[in-house]
Amino acid sequence: MAERGVEVSALPQEVREQLAELDLELSEGDITQKGYEKKRAKLLAPYLAQTQNLAPPPAYDEQSPGPSSAPVPEPGPGPSNSSSSSSSRQRRTRRRHRSSGTRDERYRSDIHTEAVQAALAKHKEEKMALPMPTKRRSAYVQSPIDNCTPPDSSSSSDDEAVSSESAGPQHSPDTWINSSLHASSTSSSASSTLSHGESRPAQAAQSQQAPPPPAFAHPPHSHSQPSALAEAFAATRIDPGGGVGPPDVPSQAQARGSRVDLPTNAVVRGMSRGQSRSSMMETADVRRVGRGVPVSSRVSTKIQQLLNTLKRPKRPELSEFFMDDQEEIVEVPRADPNTPKPEGRQIIPVKGEPLGVVSNWPPALQAALARWGATQGKSPALTALDITGKPLYTLTYGKLWSRSVKLAYTLLNKLGTKNEQILKPGDRVALVYPNSDPAMFWVAFYGCLLAEVIPVPIEVPLSRKDAGSSQVGFLLGSCGVGLALTSEICLKGLPKTPTGEILQFKGWPRLKWVVTDSKYLTKPSKDWQPHIPTANTDTAYIEYKASKEGTVMGVAVSKVALLTHCQALTQACNYCEGETLVNVLDFKKDMGLWHGVLTSVMNRIHTISVPYAVMKACPLSWVQRVHIHKARVALVKCRDLHWAMMAHKDQRETSLASLRMLIVADGANPWSVSSCDAFLNVFQAHGLKPEVICPCATSPEAMTVAIRRPGVPGAPLPARAVLSMTGLSHGVIRVNTEDKNSALTVQDVGHVMPGALMCIVKPDGPPMLCKTDEIGEIVVNSRAGGTMYYGLSGVTKNTFEVIPVNASGAPIGEIPFVRSGLLGFVGPGSLIFVVGKNEGLLMVSGRRHNADDLVATALAVEPVKTVYRGRIAVFSVTVFFDERIVIVAEQRPDASEEDSFQWMSRVLQAIDSIHQVGLYCLALVPANTLPKTPLGGIHISDTKQLFLEGALHPCNILMCPHTCVTNMPKPRQKQPVGVGPASIMVGNLVAGKRIAQAAGRDLGLIEDQDLVRKHQYLTEALQWRAQTDPDHTLYVLLNAKGVAVCTATCVQLHKRAEKIAAALMERSGINIGENVVLLYPPGIDLIAAFYGCLYAGCIPVTVRPPHPQNLSATLPTVRMIIDVSKAACILTTQVLTRILRSKEAAASVNIKTWPIIIDTDDLPRKRPPTIYKPPNAEVIAYLDFSVSTTGMLTGVKISHAAVSALCRSIKLQCELYSSRQIAICLDPYCGLGFVLWCLASVYSGHQSILIPPMELESSLTLWLSTLSQYRIRDTFCSYSVMELCTKGLGGQTEMLRARGVNLSCVRSCVVIAEERPRLALTHSFSKLFKDIGLSTRAVSTAFGSRVNLAICLQGTTGPDPSTVYVDMKSLRHDRVRLVERGAPQSLSLMESGTILPGVRVIIVNPETRGPLGDSHLGEIWVNSPHNATGYYTIYGEENLQADHFNTKLSFGDPQTLWAKTGYLGFVKRTELTDSSGDRHDALFVVGSLDETLELRGLRYHPIDIETSVSRAHRSIGESAVFTWTNLLVVVAELCGSEQDALDLVPLVTNVVLEEHHLIVGVVVIVDPGVIPINSRGEKQRMHLRDSFLADQLDPIYVAYNM
Repeated sequence: MAERGVEVSALPQEVREQLAELDLELSEGDITQKGYEKKRAKLLAPYLAQTQNLAPPPAYDEQSPGPSSAPVPEPGPGPSNSSSSSSSRQRRTRRRHRSSGTRDERYRSDIHTEAVQAALAKHKEEKMALPMPTKRRSAYVQSPIDNCTPPDSSSSSDDEAVSSESAGPQHSPDTWINSSLHASSTSSSASSTLSHGESRPAQAAQSQQAPPPPAFAHPPHSHSQPSALAEAFAATRIDPGGGVGPPDVPSQAQARGSRVDLPTNAVVRGMSRGQSRSSMMETADVRRVGRGVPVSSRVSTKIQQLLNTLKRPKRPELSEFFMDDQEEIVEVPRADPNTPKPEGRQIIPVKGEPLGVVSNWPPALQAALARWGATQGKSPALTALDITGKPLYTLTYGKLWSRSVKLAYTLLNKLGTKNEQILKPGDRVALVYPNSDPAMFWVAFYGCLLAEVIPVPIEVPLSRKDAGSSQVGFLLGSCGVGLALTSEICLKGLPKTPTGEILQFKGWPRLKWVVTDSKYLTKPSKDWQPHIPTANTDTAYIEYKASKEGTVMGVAVSKVALLTHCQALTQACNYCEGETLVNVLDFKKDMGLWHGVLTSVMNRIHTISVPYAVMKACPLSWVQRVHIHKARVALVKCRDLHWAMMAHKDQRETSLASLRMLIVADGANPWSVSSCDAFLNVFQAHGLKPEVICPCATSPEAMTVAIRRPGVPGAPLPARAVLSMTGLSHGVIRVNTEDKNSALTVQDVGHVMPGALMCIVKPDGPPMLCKTDEIGEIVVNSRAGGTMYYGLSGVTKNTFEVIPVNASGAPIGEIPFVRSGLLGFVGPGSLIFVVGKNEGLLMVSGRRHNADDLVATALAVEPVKTVYRGRIAVFSVTVFFDERIVIVAEQRPDASEEDSFQWMSRVLQAIDSIHQVGLYCLALVPANTLPKTPLGGIHISDTKQLFLEGALHPCNILMCPHTCVTNMPKPRQKQPVGVGPASIMVGNLVAGKRIAQAAGRDLGLIEDQDLVRKHQYLTEALQWRAQTDPDHTLYVLLNAKGVAVCTATCVQLHKRAEKIAAALMERSGINIGENVVLLYPPGIDLIAAFYGCLYAGCIPVTVRPPHPQNLSATLPTVRMIIDVSKAACILTTQVLTRILRSKEAAASVNIKTWPIIIDTDDLPRKRPPTIYKPPNAEVIAYLDFSVSTTGMLTGVKISHAAVSALCRSIKLQCELYSSRQIAICLDPYCGLGFVLWCLASVYSGHQSILIPPMELESSLTLWLSTLSQYRIRDTFCSYSVMELCTKGLGGQTEMLRARGVNLSCVRSCVVIAEERPRLALTHSFSKLFKDIGLSTRAVSTAFGSRVNLAICLQGTTGPDPSTVYVDMKSLRHDRVRLVERGAPQSLSLMESGTILPGVRVIIVNPETRGPLGDSHLGEIWVNSPHNATGYYTIYGEENLQADHFNTKLSFGDPQTLWAKTGYLGFVKRTELTDSSGDRHDALFVVGSLDETLELRGLRYHPIDIETSVSRAHRSIGESAVFTWTNLLVVVAELCGSEQDALDLVPLVTNVVLEEHHLIVGVVVIVDPGVIPINSRGEKQRMHLRDSFLADQLDPIYVAYNM
């Protein structure tokens, strides 16, 4: 850029102001980037000339690649003039401004940071709207961690570089000027705002709050905080006074005088603009007036934003394809024709230089130790440092040798008895030593080699719950380890049991612990010498390695591989005898072990071991050691380079001139290049030569794969590859030319090791050789590699014995290669480039993404305010046939909700822009809560496990399934009904399908004329019974203790009814045919009042009394029924009369307008002058009011004819007669419950034992002990009663048996309901109480609806109810396909009881009204003499009447009148025979038509989705789903602690996606008991929906899935 060298702070004031104004224009979009750069260049031109003659500041890897076909060489930094005063002054200022938050420096790259900022700026223009989740304040209490966490728990790690003070990237001066030029607007404007149509004033307000980054006098990152904050303010409209007003909604904040703009496209009342007023009326509560959603509702506005977000087209368009009705196919994205394909020739294996033979190389590594111990005993082998970084002690080669021999002797001769030694050569032994004690480890390791036992070094276990500790147990088990060596200090520190024994760690085998301190070792006798054979293929040691899934396996290294590897390293690194090496790495494995313990001893090198704890206390310690000891070689990781650079305070005296090799162990990480460059930049002034930096690539299996050899001074540095990330995701190498934002700069890791052969094969499938421009897995053939996974022969074959094949599939030779797990390619000059690891590979929709690359992008989105110490984990989970990317980060204790949400939404955009991949889930957890690896890094596989188990406890979460799930099946297109119902029917017949219909047996004729009179009207039946059998007891009412508190014989009931009839007739204003409300608790009073009304010619309406403790919720329903039914009077008890007139009642309803209230408790004994007889049987007998599950209050009219037909039907089905007893535990206010409680006994004469369900709350055993005590054969209950018994008594069957409860007498136990049978509940009830004699065949269900109160009822005759398994995918298409039990995606359905006598049902297509075949799901229509006569409505909507009650088929049998039940179901002919000897037709109810959810053109039943949701996590109690516009909303009740709340969000989303192929739009987590359930135990989903939209749920958390 032209203006690169300008020192902006030196510019005149007015120029700086003009620049600032220009920045503001750009940030507000008033000027294009191009215009901005042009104007800016013009402003700076005069000052550029002056700076031309100054020395240019050091270039920092800024070149963008030229359009060439080979990776473009990028000259590394040359000799630097960075000591020029201005730049060092800037560097100092910059350091002072750093904030305490840190970044993970493995991934630091300035270019990448700029790219991310640019990508975010691009998004900013598109204004993405993400509604923030709603969280109850208590839902996440910040973890009480001090802002400055003690360094020990800091968690930075081997693989996780962090610094103690860096905030942003370390830029060289020109870089940050440059980045400010490129992205001057990005840091202040890149985040996503929450509102859409941001109007001009809001932006003006934003610019007032945060002036744009002014002149560049500030260090680069100091301006981003206020501006980003301002932006968060502008975006979320936070009122400085405290309350966060919902975005886009004028809240109370306006009253306080702060201005909140409603954007131009503000939508009031949660309605999209297209919705008309009328449609809004529909979504509101139909039972009252459609009021819509209150304007102040937070949720509805949020949802509105979400909807608007979802209206934007998704990037990957779903392609069209034919969809088979029968099988739901996952959308397979079509291959993009522009996908880059590899075009090179097949790769030729690359050979390393031959391994030279040196005359004095030892025959085995132990021999080298023996030699140095004898001839160079005084020579230093190892210097250990104390915690302050000062040398603690030095171990000489003589001491190392003598102690190792002592240990070898002790191991072989002193453990156990003289005859029976515990250890034999070849046994495996665990080495458990802390990182701070290298000398003990060295002695133990060499002692094992000399004793020829196999050491297995592992980490020191800190607690029983260490991350991955059971996996280490798996390693010890698979290696057959029974003995562990450790030091005395370490042993004391291990966790112990109260008795002082060492804790048995989870999953570990039993171990014997042996302390190896010198004082416990025995000096060998004079004649004992360790046996040192020539190196052979026996295993020398085992190195542990964790796989992607978290399994820890042991890689066995043979003695010859050990020796060859040391020789190869000696040759490659040119080690000389007596050199000094500083090692910062873990000496138990990998490079730290290979160089710092093994190769160093072979070459008599002096190793200075810098433990991890010292690095945390003094990050510069390793540099000081190099300086003090004039070390020739240093062994470090990127994080050590970074730490040293951070702590480097212009230390003039340190010199790195002695280094000939700075080995960077994680140089294979593509992000290492910037750490190396930045380190060189700082330390070149201290004598560090550019050519000594030697990155290398290693893996536990192949050991050292490649290492850069130390260069010749002055020779040009190796080339860099600047690759296109898009190309990489398709596995091909493309030099990045067009989009600078998504480039990856990679440095080489040198050449292949001496004596090795390498090639690149495809990472999955057969090991086919790659082409030259293709990324693949590096495989190596060498004598210096691992030989197997110890004890795991199956896994070994696929890794250690790979024979590459060519394009035609033929093997290329005999020799086996070892898979290294590294992904890369061979560049020009046979240089090896590594772009990632197999374990970090995420395969999403056929494209490969590297976890490290995503971490780097996330870290480049200024995480300083949000992410704790740069701790971010990236992994993928499989959901719905593809991998989905999850990012979990630790949140800083002081981060605000807004900052976190802001950061999350920006990470989404950055990853989308740069990697073109959608994130599935982004979660923030409290600081220091992710499982750690031994060196403090994040334990990825454990984190993933916690995520999947719902035990991660995030404090913030963002799910984005809408953007990343692109393989959803195509929505079903409903066929236009061009085909008439007749053709469908003919088609069905031709296809051999029956028309789906079924009927109960005939009602038959009534033989006896006496009975005809008796049966015509119930009033007559009661009078007849009172005369013929006056003392026969019809009713017995029990209390909670099981005592009969009230009984009624025929005559008593008749007399009480007469009293009430007399009272009604006496009152003026109550006429025949008027409605009378009966307000009674369940009992005999209710029955007497019912017959009293009939005697007086009034029409009874039974109403559930209000709950005295909850009047505000229950009284309005009572009031509503009274108003709707236009009742002339209320019959009730004394207690209830007082409640109706109380002050508490007055608070919720108008008590002055009650109709006449008659208290029936103490009526005088009077008889009515006459008993009313209806003129004909079609007159209305009573009204049945009930609230449906959709929240509709409907009353139906039941005629006298229907009453007697229904009672007769039940009498026949259940074989009821005078000598029978039945027990009823039901609410007696509507439906079949009312019929059984009040009508059936009077008709059939059997005795009913009445158990009010509310009594069960105080005495759970009441119902079951009654059945046992009275030896009841038939009982009727509701689902809520059954659930109460199952949950409350399930574990107490022993206690019940001890009390003598025996249910073997029960022949049928029928659940009365208007819904699909709850199979799980009835099954568990039968299973639990089988122990006290309940027959497994006893439990069955009944089915009724509003139009016909009883359609099915399992009686005494007829076959047992059958169960079928249907395919859920077909069911969504309204098809019924039977499958085997246990088939995937199957749903078990139970027949809803036998169809009652006189009832016919037919399955009808609700749209065409034509009959359906029996393989179809359709609406159940019913024809029967006991159908209700019609709805009771105030407005007399006759059209609705005709439509529901007297409707005809459009084809087939046009004469019969049917009533629509409003339920979907199907009929199946079974193999069973019914009483008439024909095959039995079973009716299966699937669900209410009103409740079904139409999503993606398919029909879903809420209960199915809810069943899946309830299974997703142990803390989910009840759940309910509903739709709002096109969004699926899931409400789940949380039974656990509130910290589980956010764990549920991903699990609920996953399970619904997996099992129902639906994306959840909103997940609402609420307290137990929030989901409203009616008296029948049915969920009131529409009530819930209304409360949600009106924001009355007080949710714990609301997550909006993007």
